[in-house]
Amino acid sequence: MKKKIAIAMGGYSSEYRISINSGNIVYKNLDRELYEPYRVHILQKEWFVVAEDDTPYPINKSDFTVTIDDRLVRFDCVFNTIHGTPGENGLLQAYLELLNIPQTSCGYYQAALTFNKRDLISVLQPYGIKTAKNYFLNKGEEIDLKAITDKVGLPCFVKANRAGSSFGVTKAKTEDDIVPAIKNALGEDSEIIIESFLDGTEVSVGVIGYQDDILALPVTEIVSENEFFDYEAKYLGKSQEITPARISEEDTKKVQDIAKMIYRKLKMKGYTRSEFIFHNGEPHFIEMNTTPGLSQASILPQQAEKAGISLQELFGSAIEAALKSK
Repeated sequence: MKKKIAIAMGGYSSEYRISINSGNIVYKNLDRELYEPYRVHILQKEWFVVAEDDTPYPINKSDFTVTIDDRLVRFDCVFNTIHGTPGENGLLQAYLELLNIPQTSCGYYQAALTFNKRDLISVLQPYGIKTAKNYFLNKGEEIDLKAITDKVGLPCFVKANRAGSSFGVTKAKTEDDIVPAIKNALGEDSEIIIESFLDGTEVSVGVIGYQDDILALPVTEIVSENEFFDYEAKYLGKSQEITPARISEEDTKKVQDIAKMIYRKLKMKGYTRSEFIFHNGEPHFIEMNTTPGLSQASILPQQAEKAGISLQELFGSAIEAALKSK
């Protein structure tokens, strides 16, 4: 019997349109001989299944079921493609765990940890993971420009602590740029992280659970036409994404090994995509994404293709691993 798969997409953040693109790619590429997929839009005001004719059918949040044409549908697994809250920060994972419904991304604790940039780097540093110098600031706290620049220098990056797709990120070149950058970041989150500028080659490393193993995918080099890998660079073609990256075999193995080590130490599952900058010849960890984009413009599908893994194989493997974990 075919497994009923809810493809969760949307979310409550600025990234919801990107997530819907990812979810639709999964929907189109699942093996129809094995799975019966449903597009589930999880939005701030309502949760619903979108039928083939685009009719919405409301989700019963008490048990995550849906009734379509008088037929009750219970899902065997949830394929999580939500970027931002609630699918990337642990809320959806915790909800599904309470309902005993398997899902394809990491657990709720790992999701909450990795979604919080400040907490994640604090956890990883004792393992010897190199990062940028950083300064933490919360909404309402005094903005001490001298303390900030003494700690991280100029230029620096001002980021929303809990946001993705480069929303709420500004490169501050001068001290006068910092306060407007903080205001921009506060539009996304009440917590701010300010990081020193790392000069070097930026790379992205996908690590996935695949066929009962942990696999580091080919490394992608990011060459942005803009000041940094911002929203335009990620989604509007303002960058080159070169896979495999133009780095040595030694550096490739080094950064893949670090990404896999982080995956293991944090007891991850599903897909992750970690960003690094080779600064002074050493990979410095920037952040980890646990529900990476899966659209045509996204990095992880490009890496999987280079590794000889089709989208059908990539998505099916995640579902089978989730089902097995139950």
